[in-house]
Amino acid sequence: MENIMTTLKELKRLIFSLKIRRKKSERNNTTTTIHLHGSNGFYIGLKLIFWRKHRRVFSFISAISGCLLLLLFSSVYFPPPTANNLFLPRHSSVRHVVNVREALEYNFEAMFQVPASGGNLGRDLWSWSQSTFYYGCSNASKTFQTANRKKLPDRYLLIATSGGLNQQRTGIIDAVVAAYILNATLVIPRLDQQSYWKDTSCFAEIFDVNWFISYLSRDVEIIKELPPKGGKAWIPRTIRVPRKCDPTCYETRVLPVLNRTQAVELTKFDYRLSNRLDTELQKLRCRVNYHALRFTDPILKMGKLLVERMKMKAKYFIALHLRFEPDMLAFSGCYYGGGDKERAELGAIRKRWKTLHASNPEKVRRNGKCPLTPEEVGLMLRALGFGSDVHIYVASGRMAALDYIVCDETDVFVANNNGNMARMLAGRRRYFGHKPTIRPNARKLYKLFLDRNNMTWEEFSSRVRTYQIGFMGEPNEMKPGKGEFHENPDSCLCQARGIETIEEKNRKDAVEMSDEYQSIEDPDWIDVDYLYKIEEFMSD
Repeated sequence: MENIMTTLKELKRLIFSLKIRRKKSERNNTTTTIHLHGSNGFYIGLKLIFWRKHRRVFSFISAISGCLLLLLFSSVYFPPPTANNLFLPRHSSVRHVVNVREALEYNFEAMFQVPASGGNLGRDLWSWSQSTFYYGCSNASKTFQTANRKKLPDRYLLIATSGGLNQQRTGIIDAVVAAYILNATLVIPRLDQQSYWKDTSCFAEIFDVNWFISYLSRDVEIIKELPPKGGKAWIPRTIRVPRKCDPTCYETRVLPVLNRTQAVELTKFDYRLSNRLDTELQKLRCRVNYHALRFTDPILKMGKLLVERMKMKAKYFIALHLRFEPDMLAFSGCYYGGGDKERAELGAIRKRWKTLHASNPEKVRRNGKCPLTPEEVGLMLRALGFGSDVHIYVASGRMAALDYIVCDETDVFVANNNGNMARMLAGRRRYFGHKPTIRPNARKLYKLFLDRNNMTWEEFSSRVRTYQIGFMGEPNEMKPGKGEFHENPDSCLCQARGIETIEEKNRKDAVEMSDEYQSIEDPDWIDVDYLYKIEEFMSD
């Protein structure tokens, strides 16, 4: 700017000097004309010379002025990358200096205008066109042995679950399968009342216990209480199995103790059964999860009332499991720019897990293991096509059973993490008709959110839609056997013959991107209720 102002001053001096010379020339010209009036040819020639010089000077001045004005205009509206600052109007007699970078960001934010409407995604936002050709199929085959032919007498298996409601749900499901493997009678599982959630509810206060026993009667014999032994209370032998323990593991570690003591209790029972089992045992898991585990009538009525009220607001609605809570943020090791106060508060919560290592927040975020902020979730949904007229139910807090019901019944479920509830509901929604379930591709979206002010909304929304291929709950989105079974119950999903689910290219893209997501996922990373030492995983 200083160089420009100096140049303008010099230009003014030049113009003034030329004016003076012109006046002198005019005076000299007049004198010459008087003296040479008699010679018309010489007078005309001299005038022509002066006219040509005047024209050249005027052209030169016009060119210089135009260039300088153009340079001044470009420096104000399009500052060069090497400039150090910009000057704004005075305020209280003080000139404010704004960093060029901030000014550029401001200009780009003006470009990144989020529309109120969601736009056109090119398909129905609320359902999959071919989802009706898929259905859950978990009935046992004719070769599957029933309980009355398989169970050994006086063999009782007790289970003490752990964690929040959905984490305990996995324990209940696997308890039935473990009882089947061990040929034992299952006593109704004892729920965890000492975890982070401090829920004092027992099994019968959350689940319909009579329905649970009745529905599974052909698979496993289930009783409500351990009977007395010799007229006295029976104290079972307490042991713990490793995580991901397969049937052979149960037969070698638990069965000998069970045969010797007749009653065994497995403690902290969550994810203590292998993810990969044979098809018949996987189908048993599905029968427990999707049919036998039913909430009590008061909980069901309240959940359905919430769904009805959401549907009164609009024809469709979204349920969002935001999970943007202090305990989850502390466990994940993520950081959201709250300064020393945020670090101190999350650090204090992290001390609950003594074996939790110090994290690298940037690395965690790059790997897609940080939940999106509420703003980022909103931007993702708008880019996918959901407008401002869409109503959202935010699932969070202590009423896990009610949240589960609403998230199951919603038209679109959005999971902002890959924790227990998200996995459970993703699998259930696949089993009952492949209802849309959106999981943010956080690894790819992370970079996009950082760079969003450097692009137009159209470019941003287009890239969001591309990155979300394979993360929308579409049929055949995940390969069989990929991911945690409760999230992808492929053994229990059947397809009508001759039906193509997705165009071949889209299906290939979906599978590849979903595999990438699975490859970076630690299935238990968000189980915040308990974190055990590695030694405990591999010992009794």
